[in-house]
Amino acid sequence: MAACLHRGSPDLQPPSASQAVYREDCTQCFDSIDDKSGLNVCLSCFNGGCAGSKDHARLHFERFGHPLALNIRRTRKKIQREEPPQKISKLAINAETDEDRYDMTTRVVCYSCGQDDIDGSASKLRSVIEGVMNATTFSKREEIKAWEQEFVPCEHTTGLIQQEPKRINSQDLSQCSMCDLRQNLWLCLECGNLGCGRSQFGGTGGNSHGLAHFDATSHAVAVKLGSITADGSADIYCYRCNEERVDPELATHLSHWGINLAGREKTEKSLMEMQVEQNLKWDFLMTTGDGHDLSPVFGAGLTGLSNLGNSCYLSSVVQCLFDLPEFQHRYYRPDESPPFAETPAADFETQLRKLADGTLSGRYSLPDDKTLASPEPLEVHHQKGLAPSMFKHLIGRDHAEFSTMRQQDAFEFLLHVFKHVTLSRHPAGMNNPIESFRFGLEQRLQCLSCKGVRYKLDEQDNISIPVPVRRVAHSDDTASDGPFETVSLSECLDAFTSQEIVDLRCSSCDSHEKFSKRSAFRTMPAHLVINARRFELINWVPTKLDIPVQVEDAPMDLSRYLSAGPVEGEALLPEDEPSGSEFIANTDLLDQLIVMGFPRARCEKALYFTGNSDVETAMNWLISHIDDQDIDEPLTRKRAAEYRAGEPDLAKVAQLKDMGIDDSRAKKALTATGGDIDRAIDWVFSHPDNTDESPIDQQASGGTDASVVPGFDTVPATYQLRSIICHKGASVHAGHYVAFVRKQLPGKSGVSWVMFNDEKVVEVDDVQEMKKFAYLYFFSRV
Repeated sequence: MAACLHRGSPDLQPPSASQAVYREDCTQCFDSIDDKSGLNVCLSCFNGGCAGSKDHARLHFERFGHPLALNIRRTRKKIQREEPPQKISKLAINAETDEDRYDMTTRVVCYSCGQDDIDGSASKLRSVIEGVMNATTFSKREEIKAWEQEFVPCEHTTGLIQQEPKRINSQDLSQCSMCDLRQNLWLCLECGNLGCGRSQFGGTGGNSHGLAHFDATSHAVAVKLGSITADGSADIYCYRCNEERVDPELATHLSHWGINLAGREKTEKSLMEMQVEQNLKWDFLMTTGDGHDLSPVFGAGLTGLSNLGNSCYLSSVVQCLFDLPEFQHRYYRPDESPPFAETPAADFETQLRKLADGTLSGRYSLPDDKTLASPEPLEVHHQKGLAPSMFKHLIGRDHAEFSTMRQQDAFEFLLHVFKHVTLSRHPAGMNNPIESFRFGLEQRLQCLSCKGVRYKLDEQDNISIPVPVRRVAHSDDTASDGPFETVSLSECLDAFTSQEIVDLRCSSCDSHEKFSKRSAFRTMPAHLVINARRFELINWVPTKLDIPVQVEDAPMDLSRYLSAGPVEGEALLPEDEPSGSEFIANTDLLDQLIVMGFPRARCEKALYFTGNSDVETAMNWLISHIDDQDIDEPLTRKRAAEYRAGEPDLAKVAQLKDMGIDDSRAKKALTATGGDIDRAIDWVFSHPDNTDESPIDQQASGGTDASVVPGFDTVPATYQLRSIICHKGASVHAGHYVAFVRKQLPGKSGVSWVMFNDEKVVEVDDVQEMKKFAYLYFFSRV
């Protein structure tokens, strides 16, 4: 056979340090280098394509004409271990050592010449092969970037001004200056005060005297004494940023107080070490009542996702969404070729289809063979789990929180996914699956003086309901700190739709008496997502309350929460131009912002300018406008207009148009949000049907036209619980998430509950206790 003409091509170049090399799994499915056919890495653009039955590597050649690919196949070595591997005790970024665990075989194939084992010894080709094999893989590179961005300096650490220097005696560094605590101590780098930390951040208890010192002095930067090491690493916290930071001049700043960095010995775990340790400990019960391991289940729709590092929030949300027929119909297209994309790993449509195929096809739902090479195999073989690293990178890209390796709030992530799916392009004949979650929520306001009524209709895709707090009383009838009485889901919905009294000026009678306000469903969705709020603020940290909520498996009728809209004979208030005081903030969002410590006026203003969209968007607005001179002044129509004044930046309009947002809506969104791209995207997402009216005009006209409100207004409105997401841990930013989904298991009659605990997928007999403490509930209309 003639020698391949392409192996000496002048276009062949090793990957640069900035280029992503996809040599772990296919960019369009989850076939990987561990499969019998291996993975073919394109030697032109370093895309990874499977070489098995789907043969996405050949599809890549047919679409782009890149002839050469490096086939990589990995097999596990049999390793004899004298002792179990040490558990992770600290976070570190280490180079890969796959050679210690795997045997790797490679060969060069040329699709153009039809050869599958080309001699790779030619100097140029050899250097390219070595570059591919030695390059940091895409998933590892993104993981490193995510860890690196966890700890950055801020203006308060880099611009730290210390008071007059003094030497602090060792005995003065052994106890909090305001209490008797001798652990979890934080040294103020500005004045040398020693205060204990918050219990949530200390691991050994704390009375927040470090925070109290900041409140009293505004000294923002502190270091945790027990975390300081001789090589200069330590926990640095900025109270003004309310984030963990890095102090580039830590040695100098400590020396200012007579503390020699070289002589320090680490005596306490760092904040991140404690989070890793805590998340390793959080594990949902994986045994039956009689102590036997829960039985793993395998098959279509029963594929687990491996944890990428605090990514259980992502896995749980994905499992619940792809259980729904709307998501399956939209993204699971096994008989179609993948979408045409020059970089499949960066294409949202491609990655959602890849995720659908991985979780639904059943091709990867197999016992992991890693224990077969171990001298002591486990009794239960769970799955290896799919690593959704490309999807995680893509969905979290440019997001301050979801791009990190920290634990995140599953509810916030769900809404983030909703936003991106809605803003993505949907081909003809394929519906946006988020439409199945949408419904109309009505607010009815009635003046208590003239009895005039005003209706406002908002389109939503979820509800966040308060869980009534009733602590169990002692025998002397005094409430304790817990436990809590069980409440029913109906009680929570009753609280959500109950009438309340608010302060507003009546546009009809000019009365300042009061208004009654009540929320109700104008329409109901195909799938109803309910977030159960069980939090209270402790030391400025949202802390979870273990309040049990009784939720039945049987279908339940929610018809009584439906409203028919305006009643005949009601006196409707005139639709005059509203002032700032007439803006009706979303009560749930407002309560969440207030409980975080923001003043009410600021919260209402933030919700106004972000279209009542969500807490995260409102918080971003608050933070970006915190220095506005008029941040605390009442909102008026004139002031609102000033915020929105100015012609939108054409470059930003073009950026929004590239995301599928038409020109007029892009300009309207940028105008409404002061030119902020991120908030403009959120505005479009929260105003999907807004085509002609400004936010103020839409408020005045009563909101969305009821004739185009999505959802159902027919009765009975019967819903049945389909899946739940549960969380263990005192804070949503730590702990562990798992999903429980009702599934039809192969060979079984009836419906079973299946737990998705990252890669572990097991059948569960009883989920009653889990349902009581679920964080998110997914109901489907029957």
